Amino acid sequence: MPEDSTHRSFDVVVVGSGAAGLTLALRLASSGRRIGVISKGALAEGSTLYAQGGISAVLDASDSIDAHVADTLRAGAGLCDEPAVRFTVEHSRAAIEWLIDRGVPFTPADESDETPAGYAYHLNREGGHSHRRIIHADDATGRAVETTLEGLTRRAPEITVFEHHMAVELIMTRTPAAARGHCQGVYVLDINRDTVRTFAARHVVLATGGANLAYLYSSNPHAASGDGIAMAWRAGARVANMEFMQFHPTCLYHPRARSFLISEALRGEGAVLRLADGHRFMPDHDERGELAPRDIVARAIDAEMKRTGQPHVWLDISHRDKAFIEKHFPAINAQCLELGLDMSGEPLPVVPAAHYTCGGVITDAHGCTDLDGVYAVGECAFTGLHGANRMASNSLLECIVYASAAADDIAGRDTTPLCADLPDWDESRVTDSDEEVVVAHNWQELRRFMWDYVGIVRTTKRLERALHRIELLRREIHDYYGSFRVTPGLLELRNLAQVAELIIRSALSRRESRGLHYISDYPKPLPRAMHTVLSPELGTESATAGYRPL
Repeated sequence: MPEDSTHRSFDVVVVGSGAAGLTLALRLASSGRRIGVISKGALAEGSTLYAQGGISAVLDASDSIDAHVADTLRAGAGLCDEPAVRFTVEHSRAAIEWLIDRGVPFTPADESDETPAGYAYHLNREGGHSHRRIIHADDATGRAVETTLEGLTRRAPEITVFEHHMAVELIMTRTPAAARGHCQGVYVLDINRDTVRTFAARHVVLATGGANLAYLYSSNPHAASGDGIAMAWRAGARVANMEFMQFHPTCLYHPRARSFLISEALRGEGAVLRLADGHRFMPDHDERGELAPRDIVARAIDAEMKRTGQPHVWLDISHRDKAFIEKHFPAINAQCLELGLDMSGEPLPVVPAAHYTCGGVITDAHGCTDLDGVYAVGECAFTGLHGANRMASNSLLECIVYASAAADDIAGRDTTPLCADLPDWDESRVTDSDEEVVVAHNWQELRRFMWDYVGIVRTTKRLERALHRIELLRREIHDYYGSFRVTPGLLELRNLAQVAELIIRSALSRRESRGLHYISDYPKPLPRAMHTVLSPELGTESATAGYRPL
């Protein structure tokens, strides 16, 4: 394909620039392939940048692969795919060593630290883990990982970065050899120039993150609008377990920091959850207290807030001295002090917030989706690792391990010719919108009813109400999308509405409570754990027929 201002050609286009996307691009750079990286905002901006806690891995002699696997399976409430868990954990040390070799500045061990002897780096312990196995860079691990990979990406001659670009739609062709279609590239909105460009590619990698902005309260940055999941679904890929949305238990409750996360590492270092009267309530809900898995802690907080009528609970680490807090949590401490909160002398107000999408586009161990030429890695993918509840700090590990596996798979494939005649994006029948207020209004409506009806505790009645609302909203968005030129806000709204419907239909089909999905009508788990699998060719209505193995 001849290249001009609206057409570009690459061997691989990576949509997303977090830990998964940049790891894959850098892993492939040495293979001689031309790589384009699409970033919705600045290259480093995204969920990875704001990850605090760390990366779980078997790094100490007192720990073991079997122990990490067992902890993950236990947290996943019977729905983890054990081979996927073992594959991830077995590659955890290699993933960390690759990051260290790239220059990620993890926090070194100190004689005064509660860290297993003999390992060079400090290891935290977090909820659900039986050992200290969380390697970290103080309390800003994501920033250390992302900025390191960003610098390497910008210096790699094989990689071309497109900042402030947003993927619109995968370009699919139907062939006898690919029943669901073969991907030839992706349409991309150049946000600054307000132009949709055609990117031809032999392989497209979706590394777009989760869909947590479907909820009113989220710990994620603005980019987490489910773009990759929605695009893959519209192109014909199956998705799984979309009902399992993880709510992080401790997001700061403050009008000037509505999405500021208070890391689980605080609880790993002894922080406790209290009510306004000082009562420590987690032992009333689980014998593991504050170190219970996130689904249990989030439900406990939600229950106590509803029981007492309080708008938040309190996270208290004030029994630790100021020097300890400044050493282990410098970024969180500085942000809190800026907001007038001193966690060395007082508890912090916290609430649960949508944090992580455990379901996603179904992939194999190499990141391959149902769509020929399309890979998915990171939070937008369903690998089977997380099951019904993601264990703390397994997410960045999954990004590195599966991005590496996908890069190896792509590097081993033949370089088939690029399609020479991909069509331009057609805007001949649309106009500029004069009703942007519709986008803003629908955005707020969607996030509000998802929070109210499809949140931490669900009922069939609430879910049915949400389904009715999303069907009406999606019809309205479809009509709007067909009439006006695309904008970032419209694309994100369209994607969020699509993913919200998948979440709702998945939740309605699961007639049990398991992990992150708690429904009052069916408070107990069924004897056999099954995945919720939605398939586009059967229509979303097929989800109501039940759930099944992959």
